Amino acid sequence: MFAGTGRRIVSMWFPRFASDRALRLSPVRGPFALSLRVHNRDCLHALNAEAERAGLSRGMAVSEARAFCPGLVVRAATPKADAQTLEALRRWALRYCPWAACDGDDGLVLDITGAAHLLGGEAALALDMRERLGRAGFALHVGIAPTRGAAWALAHAGGGLAPEGAVRTHLGPLPVALLRLPPETDAALQRLGLRRIADLAGAARAPLARRFGKGLLDQLDRAFGDLPEALSPAPEPAHYGVRLTLPEPIGLLSDIEAGLARLLERLADTLRAQDVGARALCLTLRRVDRQAQDVPLRLAAPMRDPARILPLFARGLETVEAGFGIDQLRLEATVVEPMPALQAGSGAERADRIEALMTRIGTRIGLDHVRRFQPRDCHVPERGFALVAAADEPACGPWPPRPARPLTIFAPEPIAVRGHPPSGFTWRRMRFTIGRATGPERIAPEWWQPPDSYGLRDYWRIDTREGRRLWLFFTPQNPRWFVQGEFL
Repeated sequence: MFAGTGRRIVSMWFPRFASDRALRLSPVRGPFALSLRVHNRDCLHALNAEAERAGLSRGMAVSEARAFCPGLVVRAATPKADAQTLEALRRWALRYCPWAACDGDDGLVLDITGAAHLLGGEAALALDMRERLGRAGFALHVGIAPTRGAAWALAHAGGGLAPEGAVRTHLGPLPVALLRLPPETDAALQRLGLRRIADLAGAARAPLARRFGKGLLDQLDRAFGDLPEALSPAPEPAHYGVRLTLPEPIGLLSDIEAGLARLLERLADTLRAQDVGARALCLTLRRVDRQAQDVPLRLAAPMRDPARILPLFARGLETVEAGFGIDQLRLEATVVEPMPALQAGSGAERADRIEALMTRIGTRIGLDHVRRFQPRDCHVPERGFALVAAADEPACGPWPPRPARPLTIFAPEPIAVRGHPPSGFTWRRMRFTIGRATGPERIAPEWWQPPDSYGLRDYWRIDTREGRRLWLFFTPQNPRWFVQGEFL
């Protein structure tokens, strides 16, 4: 039995969390709702108290809701912002206990075992939660019980406190839906007349297990404390930021670099512990007049060596205006990537030198302007490669084997030929005589790509008597000749 361990769980339920958050940002008088698109239909996602009193409910179509309540104000829901706010509230709830986790998309669960006396008891703790969040604009119901299931049920029933040993008494009058059952199971129990948790607890267990499976009785036992329920909070996300507050303002570039070196050492320890490297850094310098300057730095590859990163900040630090002095430095790795340890002699040293060179050049002209060629899976010459930012896409290794291609490839240029097959041609106002022709190599465009103006192409390698070695192609569907490249 787990009911005698003295554990105390708090369930915090925000009955109108999404709408409360939206109204904090932009208050509205009267009925208000948030809509979410479900199966190509806008449905109500969250409502305020006035909208609920007007007879609206979650899941109702927006058009139907407007017919019931013409004065309804509707805005689009933002689930991502709701999740971020709930995570912020989870961190805020750590003021009550060292353990807190999100519970669904509108609640929190806390383990306050041994911590309630710090605020004068469980009743005072629940009152403090409601008052603080009420001032912030959030409606809150708080349930406190020895088990998570019981606390959740009490919170969704309007709030309450179940002392140790009195869980069955407090849960008995509540509806069975508060056992966190699937809707179809709840409806089936209602048809059987088992509407309250006390009714379900007093029914024969064997027939219930045969009809509904073991999950129904397990939920009941977890709520009563007869079965354990794991409480495992999500791990705290690693924070890649360090700060240095100075007793006296500084203004010399050498002093700023010395402070930055100390920050880089501390940040490198955090990055090394998480097996990650920084791809983007931001140094924030706060002046004594409370103004701040940011010095961003992008890296061509994950990096965590302070000795290599510090010189890369030199160009950005030259633009810093210290004013009357800088009293705080903050360094944050805004973008991190995995960076596992590599075996010495594995070729990583050469790659590190290339990436360091790319970063040094990138700090001057921008990393987006340091580019490399990458192969693409296409036989058409002008679509067989791409020019990409070297920092955003790593080198792919050796290029796939293909027939000989000219070193210089350009857009097809039409030429005037003499005869067919041609004995000579005119290109860029120059006349050429063909000495040797090798080909043809036929290339057809991909059927899944939009058609171009060339269609089938027959490529020829042409050695001219004038010394130029050119790459020509002929389009049989629309007889024309083009030059597209030159060999060395």
